[in-house]
Amino acid sequence: MREYKSAEIRNIAVVGHGASGKTTLVDALAFVSGATRRHGSIKDGTTLTDTSPEEIAHGYSIALGCAHAEWRDTKLNLLDTPGYADFAGDAIAGLVAADGALVTVGATGGVEVGTERMFREAVRRNDPVLFVVAMMDKEHADFDAAYASIKAKLTPKVVPVEIPIGAGAGFRGVINLFTRKAHVFKAGTKSGEYEEVAIPAEEQARFARYHAELVEAIAATDDALLERFFNGEEIPGEEEMRAMKEAMKRAELFPLLACSSQLTWGVRTVLDLLVQLMPNAYEMEEIHALRGAEGTKVVEIHPRDDAPFTALVFKTTSESHVGEVSYFRTFSGAVSSGAEVYNATRATPEKLVHLAVPQGKERLEVATLHPGDIGCVAKLKGTHTNDTLSTKEHPVRLPAIPFPDPLVSFAIEAVSHADEEKLQLGLHRLHDEDPTIQTHFEPETHETIIEGLGERHLDVALQRLKRQFGVQATLRTPAIPYRETLLGHAEGQGRHKKQTGGKGQFGDCWIRIKPRPRGAGYAFVDEISGGVIPRQYIPAVDKGVQEAAERGVLAGYPVVDFAVECFDGSYHSVDSNEASFRMAGILAFRTIAPKCRPALLEPLMTVEVTTPDAYLGDVMGDLSGRRGQIAGTEPAADGTGTVVKATVPMAELHLYATKLQSLTHGHGTVRTRFEGFELMAHEAAAKVPVRGRAKEVEE
Repeated sequence: MREYKSAEIRNIAVVGHGASGKTTLVDALAFVSGATRRHGSIKDGTTLTDTSPEEIAHGYSIALGCAHAEWRDTKLNLLDTPGYADFAGDAIAGLVAADGALVTVGATGGVEVGTERMFREAVRRNDPVLFVVAMMDKEHADFDAAYASIKAKLTPKVVPVEIPIGAGAGFRGVINLFTRKAHVFKAGTKSGEYEEVAIPAEEQARFARYHAELVEAIAATDDALLERFFNGEEIPGEEEMRAMKEAMKRAELFPLLACSSQLTWGVRTVLDLLVQLMPNAYEMEEIHALRGAEGTKVVEIHPRDDAPFTALVFKTTSESHVGEVSYFRTFSGAVSSGAEVYNATRATPEKLVHLAVPQGKERLEVATLHPGDIGCVAKLKGTHTNDTLSTKEHPVRLPAIPFPDPLVSFAIEAVSHADEEKLQLGLHRLHDEDPTIQTHFEPETHETIIEGLGERHLDVALQRLKRQFGVQATLRTPAIPYRETLLGHAEGQGRHKKQTGGKGQFGDCWIRIKPRPRGAGYAFVDEISGGVIPRQYIPAVDKGVQEAAERGVLAGYPVVDFAVECFDGSYHSVDSNEASFRMAGILAFRTIAPKCRPALLEPLMTVEVTTPDAYLGDVMGDLSGRRGQIAGTEPAADGTGTVVKATVPMAELHLYATKLQSLTHGHGTVRTRFEGFELMAHEAAAKVPVRGRAKEVEE
């Protein structure tokens, strides 16, 4: 591979719903350009970017795949993103590393929810977007219906720049509206070769309609062109192309193409327009970054060879015989293989040994990368996804990739206790590769919790744990951290006396227990007077009460929001000690707390659900069915529907995100945060499992 300068590089994220043709299109773009020698297929498990056993087995993309095509003296870095919401983290990472988006829309299904989600994310990032109706050779393919679907669901600013001739088994060519020529594909072609001919007579009326629409749309974005348009002047295709590119940068136009990736028909035009319409790094706005680890100054990053080196690690993978491979997008400064760089995020030096560019699972070593290019390197010592590589003289931190928060959680444990250590190592490595997989240990329930974007996401994580780390693990519903509280007043004695033949143990205390307001916590009040309990033993009573409260009264859950007054007691000059009064405190709490009307508290979550209005009733009904209290509704800020605010018990929210996707056909989103604890109704409290109490050891 030759060395490409910044102006010769395009970074394109290929996005869309699952099974809309992204991976096959990336494979075809690389193959037709000559960058690869084999045209793979999903069915055979031979595509360029779906390479893991899980992707081959499932038949869809799970992780971000990186490839490139070389076309018309330009390097096209192609980022094949997953289409299903469970793997949206890698799709967002792909958009962050790219300068433009190629959105695939299936010719048979039109716009689906994954397409909507990623198109809106690309627009939010101010990325130029090019649409392609893929799979035009499939049965029931309908370009006009797909086009109408884009206009209705995504943007009215979409405009075809080519239209297909035929569909399904009859798909045989496309009409380029810029060149005003038809491309008729050659039967049996392997690389999308075509014959350029005059537009067939039967297609003239259709061409005229679509061409007029294109010219009018382009002219409307440029005052000079608009004047010429109204004067009836014909605008050359080259000028239309330039105006289209500028309009794309301003999100005023979104061109639409058509192709069959499997047949490679129409792929050459896609390559042409990616080169002509997509921006290089020079043409995009400057990137802002924080200067230095302290982040006290914001600086601009410009794609110049002579600027200090800056790059963002957007993806990390693990290979059995290589170790971790870091994929990064360069933003400024040329970098050479073997260069010493600086991880400004973690303040550690790194060396880029065997600098390479990715081509699916292969890596092609290169001598130098220029700003705007995408590279990879293995065996960095302490670098992970979202870290910024720069120089020690000019350390900067680039904006982090905004990975989505986890939506579902399970308790995870190894099938074999001997594998617990390997499980923890595997979970740590999975997070390094996919930051949307998060884990933590819950000390209260003694569970390791794994969180992800969906059930399918975590199912794949289990498969990877078994394949990569030899750990078989199981998932189960996490325990709910209930609490107990005391609603009444009572007082009584705790007396501990023990004789063992030598020095004995003696502790005696009287305490009062009172309820406190919700959220006020625990309080201990020393009301001892006259020295009936020596001062040095009173903290031991407090400690004993707290230990007993941790073990609960009703169901073994910690008791909260109560106050204890220690007001009387007695001691023995020889047998009393701190351990004796700790046991006295434990016994006092056990004796008195059951008389104080103990009750169960459950954790509540504040829930904000954004849903299209068509599903509003179903969403609110489902929340009410989960014992939720609806706090109100308001229009969504982006105009996509309604936000429902509610308070729902935590126990009712396990896998709620999955249910919401079903209720709203994938269009709903949810955000949750902990609200507090509330008394449980008797019917619900009766179903709470009793938690085993820790063995008590008396001293």
